[in-house]
Amino acid sequence: MFLGNTEKVYILDKAEGNAAQVNGHPAWGAVWDIATRQSNVMDVASNVFCASGMHLPNGSYVAFGGNSAVSRGGGAASGGNWDAEYQDFDGSTAIRVLNPCTSSDNFALTQCQWFDNAAVLSMQKKRWYSSAEALADGSIVLIGGFVGGGYINRNTPDTTPVPEAAENSFEFYPANGRVVTAMNFLFVTGGLNAYAHAFLLNSGKMLVQANVSTMIWDYNNNVETYLPNMPGNVVRVYPASGAVAMLPLTPSNNWNPTILFCGGNDMPEPAWGNYSFPAINTWDYPASTDCQRLTPEPLDGSAAAYEADDDMLEGRSMGQFIILPDGKLLVVNGALNGTAGYAHATGQTFVESQMPFGMSLASGPVGAPAIYDPNAPKGHRWSRPNFDTSPIARMYHSSAILLPDGSVLIAGSNPNVDVNTTTVFNTEYRAEIFYPHYFSATTRPTPSGVPTTISYGGPSFDITVPAGSYSGSSNTAAANTTVVLIRGGFTTHAMNMGQRYVQLNNTYTVQTNGTIVLHVAQAPNPNILQPGPALLFVVVNGIPSNGTMVIVGSGNFGVQPTSPPAVLPANILVDSAKGTASGDSTNITSGSGNSNDSGSNSHLGAIIGGAVGAVTVIGVLAGAVVFFIRHRRNGVRAVDSTSYAMTAGGQIGTGYRGAPLPGGIYGHGGNNASVASSFVPLHRQVDSDPWNGSTTHLAQGPYRDEPFDPKGRMASVDSFDPYASVKVVPQPGYR
Repeated sequence: MFLGNTEKVYILDKAEGNAAQVNGHPAWGAVWDIATRQSNVMDVASNVFCASGMHLPNGSYVAFGGNSAVSRGGGAASGGNWDAEYQDFDGSTAIRVLNPCTSSDNFALTQCQWFDNAAVLSMQKKRWYSSAEALADGSIVLIGGFVGGGYINRNTPDTTPVPEAAENSFEFYPANGRVVTAMNFLFVTGGLNAYAHAFLLNSGKMLVQANVSTMIWDYNNNVETYLPNMPGNVVRVYPASGAVAMLPLTPSNNWNPTILFCGGNDMPEPAWGNYSFPAINTWDYPASTDCQRLTPEPLDGSAAAYEADDDMLEGRSMGQFIILPDGKLLVVNGALNGTAGYAHATGQTFVESQMPFGMSLASGPVGAPAIYDPNAPKGHRWSRPNFDTSPIARMYHSSAILLPDGSVLIAGSNPNVDVNTTTVFNTEYRAEIFYPHYFSATTRPTPSGVPTTISYGGPSFDITVPAGSYSGSSNTAAANTTVVLIRGGFTTHAMNMGQRYVQLNNTYTVQTNGTIVLHVAQAPNPNILQPGPALLFVVVNGIPSNGTMVIVGSGNFGVQPTSPPAVLPANILVDSAKGTASGDSTNITSGSGNSNDSGSNSHLGAIIGGAVGAVTVIGVLAGAVVFFIRHRRNGVRAVDSTSYAMTAGGQIGTGYRGAPLPGGIYGHGGNNASVASSFVPLHRQVDSDPWNGSTTHLAQGPYRDEPFDPKGRMASVDSFDPYASVKVVPQPGYR
C-alpha cells in the first residue's frame, strides 16, 4: 500500500480467491480515492505476494518480486508460470511500475495502469520478501529475499544457505551494468533475514539489520562493518516483525539518523524452526516489549552502540510505526504473542485441525494504538492518551499509511494461505482511518506559497501562514512552527520501506496583523532525503496543515544537483501581534501524557464496504461505502499475558477479556482477569460454532454508523450490518 498523490492510495494484495473480479479473474490490485472513499480494481499480471517496493525520483512507484504463480489454496499453478483459474503469472522476478494518476485522468489509459511484464522488465534474481532502499541518485538497492516459499530460510539441521530457498545477494534498479553480487551479511544472518531493515545514512553508506546482527554497509564496494548485536537477542525482521523506524531528522540533531527498534520476538534460536514451520507453538510465546535506539554514525565520533529505550506499553509482533507530522510516532496493529506468517503445523502441533487460531502463528491482536514521543524524557516516551481500541484484528499482512490530512489509513490482515472467512483470524476486507490527537483542534493551518518542488540547497522560499491559522501570541506561534517533509513509503508487512521525516530549517517574520511569513531552506542533501515524492506539512503549535505533495530533487535518476544552503534572514517579532482563531478551535485535548488517561478525544473510523464480493471489494480494502465505528475505551490496557477474546472461553460478559495463555512454554504464562474494555470484537454465538461472517455479531448490537464530525462530535447514527447485501449511502459529515 502507498500514497500515490494527495488523491489516491494504491493497494496490492497477493493472488488469491478474492470475490472482486477484473478481466475475468480475481483482483489483487486497486486504487482508493481519499475524497470519495471509493475504490476501483486494477489489473496486475503477476503474483505480488510479499513483494518489496519503493518510490522513484519522478513520483512513480515500483513493486519488486513476489511469489510464484499459484492456484486455489496456494497450490501449484496449472501452467507452471501461470495459473488458468487465478490468471496470475510468476511474480518472483517482476518489476512493476506505476505512474500515480488523479481523478482528472482517464484510468482506462495505459499510463494510469500497472506495467507488469517480466519479459520486458525484470530483476536478475528471484526475490520474495526482499528489502528495498532508495539511494542518493534515485536508484534502488534490492537486498536478499526467498527464492521459494517458507517460514524462514533454513533447513534442519541448519545448512544455511538453503540453495532452493535463499537469495543471499543484492542488485540494483536500474542495474546500469551493475551485476548481482553475493552479500556476506545474508549468510551471517542465515534464515532470519527476510525484509531486512535498511536505511541510507548521511555518509552515503547504509545501516542493515537482520536476525540479531547489525552492520554499516558500503554498498558501492560491498564492505561490511559490523556493529554490536541486538541486545537481548530480540529479532526484529520478518517473521518476528518488530516495529522499526528512523526517528525524525531535524536541524537540532543535524539530520543525523537514529533508528528505533521496538517489539518483535526473542524466541530461543532453535524455536524459529526451519523452512517448513516454527519448532514451537509461537502463538503461546509473548512478543517482546523491548525498544532500542541506535545512532549508527555518532556525530562525536564515538562507537555506535544500542541504547535501551522505554519499553512498549505491551509486547507487539507485527506492530507498525507511522511518523506523524508533529514528529511523534504512532504504533498500530500487531499481536501480543507469536510471529507473522502462517503454517499448516508447527513442531509441537502436527496437524492444522489442532491449531487453535487456524493457520495463524500469532494470537492476541493489539487494537490499541500508542504514541511514542522521541523528544520526551526517558521514562515518559510512550503514552496512550484517550485513544479508542479497534475491534478489528490486524495480524499478518496488515498495513498502515499516513494520509495528506494527517490521519492514518489502516488495512489488511490475512494469516491464511488463501481467502478464508470461516477461521478465527479471517481474511479482512475492512479498513480503518485513525485520527490522531491533533484532530481535536478544529482550526488547521492554511499556508500559502508552498512550492511543488524542493531542491538540495539553493535559494530559500517563503510560506505565508495567515493569522486565522492559530490563536494567541504570534511570536509564540512562529517559534513553534515547523516545516516538515514526510515520505510515507511503500508499506507492507508492518514496515514502511522509504519512510522518512525531514524538518527543513526556517526563520520567520511576524507581521502586525498576525500573519507569519516563514523563510524556509531547501532540503539538506540527497543522503538525508533521497529524490522523490514527499508531503510538505506546516505544523503550528503541534497542529499540522494538510500535506502538499512535492517532488524532492531533479525528478530524474542520477547525481542530484546540490548547492550551498541559503543564509536565512533573522527572525522578526511583533509583541502585539496575535492569531485570530478562537482559542478553543486550536486546542489539542489529547496527544501526550499518562498512558492511563481516560476519555475519547481521538477515535478510529472503520470504512466498511457493502457485501463481500461486490465489485468494489478487493483483497485488502472494501470501498463500496464509508462507515465509522466509535466506542469508548473505559478499561486499562491489555497485558501481554492475555489472549484475544475470540479464543474459546474468552468471552467474559461484554468486556474485552481473554483466556489465560498456556504456561510452561519457556516459562511464560498467566492471566489478568481485571483487564477489560468496552470494545467487543466479533465473536461466535457458541464457541464451538464455525467462524463465519454471516453469523458473527456484536454482543451489544450491530455496528453503528457514527461518522466523524470535524468539531469532535459524532453525527447522526444509523444501524448497519456490514455483511448485509444492501448498500447504504454515506450521509453528509463523513470524513
